Amino acid sequence: MNTKDVVTRYYELANAGEWDPWCDLFAPDQTMDEQLAGHVEGRETLREMMKGFPEMYARFANRPVHVVVDGEQAAVVSHISASTARGERIEADVCNYFRVEDGQIVYMANFHDSVPFTPVLGR
Repeated sequence: MNTKDVVTRYYELANAGEWDPWCDLFAPDQTMDEQLAGHVEGRETLREMMKGFPEMYARFANRPVHVVVDGEQAAVVSHISASTARGERIEADVCNYFRVEDGQIVYMANFHDSVPFTPVLGR
């Protein structure tokens, strides 16, 4: 898969709640700087984290609004619309940066306001 295909599949799987195949998009030694979860190294560490995701969100959608691909890099502006298991709504604009090598995500970072995620963070 090329960079555009990987990024497209990333959002398809996330929006379908298919977290195990979503994790397979990442390289075994991937690095992620995630706004809420912090620095995450390794695909299997990510896979373990994602096991708890369905318990946090009753509904989760992350819809791309604008996608820019340049070789092995991509930036995606998207909108998250979700609700917690307790029914609290979350609406947030997000920007994800991806670096893809050999058809796998080797680095990803996301940037967004954390305030909309207060219901998930428990603050």
